[in-house]
Amino acid sequence: MMTKIVKSMKLFLFIQGVILLGYFISFEFFINLEIAFLSSFLIVMGSMYGYKKMVYNQVASQNYEDKRDILEIIEDPHELYDETPINEVPLEDLDFKAIVQEEKKKIKTLSLHALGDGVKGGFSLFRLIPYLFLFLGFIALKNNDLLDIAIYLPSLLVGIVSAYFVGKNIYVD
Repeated sequence: MMTKIVKSMKLFLFIQGVILLGYFISFEFFINLEIAFLSSFLIVMGSMYGYKKMVYNQVASQNYEDKRDILEIIEDPHELYDETPINEVPLEDLDFKAIVQEEKKKIKTLSLHALGDGVKGGFSLFRLIPYLFLFLGFIALKNNDLLDIAIYLPSLLVGIVSAYFVGKNIYVD
């Protein structure tokens, strides 16, 4: 684990060194690149950490359900070709009210608990603080007449890609 962190830190420091070289082009280029890079980098890293933590908590509490394979869902979304045997009872003997009640139980409704689980991943501080940094950095660049969209937008992509590689080293087991 420590070697993964060291490798990730080396990658991050290398990218920061390359960004620092942008200072020799112009201060405007450097500051746009740095703020956009850090914003997107921190957002992606915070998201990866927050979701990994949420998944581990779900697995630890065994609060998950087994799902079908994605290809099976695409090919047979309504489980028409399911291999489970169907009750071969004549129509006269079937209790349709019981069948309807049983099928209603299978339908999941929106509950506060399910809503809370989704909100945990979406509104964690690991994501909100970097978004605040993105917002305030953009406003600061705009108010100081330093914002150059032609530099800022591609720099966001650089942060996303580098965060993917750094996060892949750290968070993927």
